[in-house]
Amino acid sequence: MNILIIGPSWVGDMVMAQTLFQCLQQRHPGCAIDVLAPEWSRPILERMPEVRQTLSFPLGHGVLEIATRRKIGKGLSGQYDQAILLPNSLKSALVPFFAGIPKRTGWKGELRYGLLNDIRVLDKQRYPLMIERFMALAFEPGAELPKPYPRPSLQIDPASRDAALAKFGLGLDRPVLALCPGAEFGEAKRWPAEHYAKVAELKIREGWQVWLFGSKNDHPGGEELRLRLIPGLREECTNLAGRTSLAEAIDLLSCAGAVVANDSGLMHVAAALNRPLVAVYGSTSPEFTPPLAEHVEIVSLGLDCSPCFDRTCRFGHYNCLRELKPRPVVEALDRLLGVPVEVQ
Repeated sequence: MNILIIGPSWVGDMVMAQTLFQCLQQRHPGCAIDVLAPEWSRPILERMPEVRQTLSFPLGHGVLEIATRRKIGKGLSGQYDQAILLPNSLKSALVPFFAGIPKRTGWKGELRYGLLNDIRVLDKQRYPLMIERFMALAFEPGAELPKPYPRPSLQIDPASRDAALAKFGLGLDRPVLALCPGAEFGEAKRWPAEHYAKVAELKIREGWQVWLFGSKNDHPGGEELRLRLIPGLREECTNLAGRTSLAEAIDLLSCAGAVVANDSGLMHVAAALNRPLVAVYGSTSPEFTPPLAEHVEIVSLGLDCSPCFDRTCRFGHYNCLRELKPRPVVEALDRLLGVPVEVQ
């Protein structure tokens, strides 16, 4: 059985989609799973053993381009038995429709009647977690999901990891604390740089080195964090944000003895690498997209106004993150590090 997955547009969602792939292989042993997704997602999908191949989707997020979608669909005609759509948009249903894939499965989303022929109506009470909404598409409507739920697990190639260490002149002579202070979602997910800097300072004084991860948009914030450290400590903090490819970031994160991250794509990557992880939540909720790993501590103030899921604070104060001081995060780290974890 050949299955085409229309992949999501966010790093974290792509990581969590592995739970669907695992369920598909459980239900259809030996099935071939291909994923049509943005090119940036290739390093994630290449590290998932369930995926046969990644098909690069050339259009940006939100671009319609019906003619291009028709051309892509026609090129995939006759190759697949089923398509499963993870985005809820109408346009995401066009390629499987144009490809004439016999079974086209997805949530109703943007009224995709006609484009999908296995259309599901989402019961948010029954499936509160994002991974449940993904996993449910592997089974018939109303079927019980298998328990325990599968967890994303990204595979690391030691040679690729060693090449990344060499490229950036990094060593593993001291334990690595990885900090992921960014979030593409916006400020409402970003724990303040001064709080991250305090965590970095404490761990450096304990003999750790600190690596900062993120996109090029996070590089200035990483520099702000680094400059808050006094000379002598600052040199033990390396700002990798915006300098690595996603593939290199994944490989280097696998070296971390512990990770502190906002609710972001890199948080889900760290969880899928089974790194000891402290996840900091503000405007969003771990009840919807929790990190799926064994050694996880979730830190949140749980204010009355959160979770609001807004990109910007409607009150302008961002207290759900600003008032979350470093101490509970450091205490969570200490609890996690009571469990010895080897670098993979």
